Amino acid sequence: MELRQLASFVAVAEELSFTKAARRLRVVQSGVSTAIRALEREVGTPLFERDSRHVTLTEAGAAMLPSARAALAAARAAHDAVQARHGELHGAVVLASMLSTPGVDVAGVLGRFHRAHPAVRVRVQYSQSGSRGHVHALLDGTVDVALVSFPRRPPPGLTAELLTTEMLRLVCGPGHPLAGAAEVRLEDLAGETFAEFPEGWGTRDLVDLAFDRHGLSRSVPLEVPDYATAAALIRQGHVLGFLPESVALAHEELSVVPVAERLAWNVTLATSASRPLSRPALALMAELRRCVTR
Repeated sequence: MELRQLASFVAVAEELSFTKAARRLRVVQSGVSTAIRALEREVGTPLFERDSRHVTLTEAGAAMLPSARAALAAARAAHDAVQARHGELHGAVVLASMLSTPGVDVAGVLGRFHRAHPAVRVRVQYSQSGSRGHVHALLDGTVDVALVSFPRRPPPGLTAELLTTEMLRLVCGPGHPLAGAAEVRLEDLAGETFAEFPEGWGTRDLVDLAFDRHGLSRSVPLEVPDYATAAALIRQGHVLGFLPESVALAHEELSVVPVAERLAWNVTLATSASRPLSRPALALMAELRRCVTR
């Protein structure tokens, strides 16, 4: 079993396309097909179901994928260790991030990291399902490091360290009946309607958990995937919303309503507990920690 075969297998499994996998690996498509056929002969079973239009993993392929990713990661780590002896880091890091990371200047971190390690490629990605999506990506090996938020304990299989916290603030439009209220409790909000982020986002899960702990439910008729849209909806005055304090204060047209219960939203640095990290990934994590220290 060769690393070239494993790289082809992982690329096809992630792209679900031989054409896209070949483009990603910068080889001809016939080379990818040959590598997959050789790997299937070696393991004695098909790894993909394919027809003229679709490619899907078989059960055997799905079972093999985590180990194949781990083997490639170990090979990259070995290569990086040799390169590091010459004083320069090489390789690639995939960083999963949330849309807002209060106290963590991601752009500043990336700029300093690139100046220090110009031979390392860093790819930042987001997830429509928020932190929940990043957790899945960490566990299946498609992400090396993630900035996430956990309202409860981190899921099994992860190593997590808290970087910083920020309060969530209840906001409304200037014409909403709660605008200018001195303070409200969660019980006072049970009959209100909210614009919210999708389930799986750290802010959404934190607020849902707070309402659940009080035995309360709320109406969420609107779900949006970004802060600008949420603020625009809330500004119209017919829905409420919880936003990170830095986001809420940046929208001066919104009214902040004090809430008796504290809702502290965390930004956590997470990695897989079972997969070794490359030297570039470790260096990027160190820069993220230094950013918070500053």
